[in-house]
Amino acid sequence: MNGNFKIEYLIANSFTAFLLFIGSVLYSSVGHGGASAYIAIMALTGTPISIIKPIGLILNIVVSSIASIRFIKHKLFSLKVLIPVVSGSIPAAFIGGYTSLPSELYKPLVGLILIVAGLQLMFSFFKDNKLNKNENTNVFWGVCIGVLIGLLSGLTGTGGGIFLSPLIIFLGWTSVKGASGTAAVFILFNSISGLLGNISSVHSVPGEIFIYIFAVLIGTLIGTHLGIKKLNQLAVKKTLGLVIIIAGLKFIFT
Repeated sequence: MNGNFKIEYLIANSFTAFLLFIGSVLYSSVGHGGASAYIAIMALTGTPISIIKPIGLILNIVVSSIASIRFIKHKLFSLKVLIPVVSGSIPAAFIGGYTSLPSELYKPLVGLILIVAGLQLMFSFFKDNKLNKNENTNVFWGVCIGVLIGLLSGLTGTGGGIFLSPLIIFLGWTSVKGASGTAAVFILFNSISGLLGNISSVHSVPGEIFIYIFAVLIGTLIGTHLGIKKLNQLAVKKTLGLVIIIAGLKFIFT
């Protein structure tokens, strides 16, 4: 019986890892980290709620590390935006990671974030704000934005990029490309801080994380190589958005 359980456990984890691989290929091919997709996949495959947050944060670190190096190398990020938002987000993400919300609060919160992420992917509400370019970032509001997004990120295991990117584009603090790079580095700092808080709280990391890391790492390398030129970016975004919305609804109503 114990042997059968181990085989079923291995099959289930392998299937989840395969879906994470597909998600990371598609997400990275259109320039996104994929935290919302990974959480959505784990929710749809029945991963226990208690381990979704630390797994999501660890996968965020893996993917955003690669994305950060890529964007920094091509100077597609804004340091003047990054400093204030990270200053606010790092302590807030640690507190969020340390805090374990009860299921009746965690599930609707993550569900709402996934639905927002899915809608943003499908409809791209925020474009490059050419009419509202501000040369100087408002440091106070940057720190406040960082605190709010950092806390949400730590609580849910998401990276926060889905909120940061549209906000700094809307405020005219940077371009769309600059926002992508800034968000990638922001997610990296956020996720590290949130994970440290989570480990301080639960003192453990799920064992299956290693196969998931491998799957996401390979998927990200392939997706980055493919890029948007070899895939229909609009179709990929809309498909991913729909899957994430379905997962968000599952979080809220099940």
